[in-house]
Amino acid sequence: MFLKKVDGPRAVTLPDGTVMTRADLPPAQTRRWVASRKAAVVRGVLYGLISQSDALSRYALSDEEFRSWVAAVAEHGEGALKATALKKYRQN
Repeated sequence: MFLKKVDGPRAVTLPDGTVMTRADLPPAQTRRWVASRKAAVVRGVLYGLISQSDALSRYALSDEEFRSWVAAVAEHGEGALKATALKKYRQN
């Protein structure tokens, strides 16, 4: 079996004991961002599976957009990443 050379770890253990691998990240061609995909990218960056600069370039995200995802998760949990929940969690 041949493993492709990658920078950084191939897998990380999350605080709840589950293991997240690079295969758990969304495909680079992702254009439809559902909450679970956003959360996977945020977890991958926060726990060191992929660097933030790699995530921004891989998924063609702006720094502001990614920071808004991280802030939403930090303040309200992963449910805040849902498009239908934007109004509920939006600051007045």
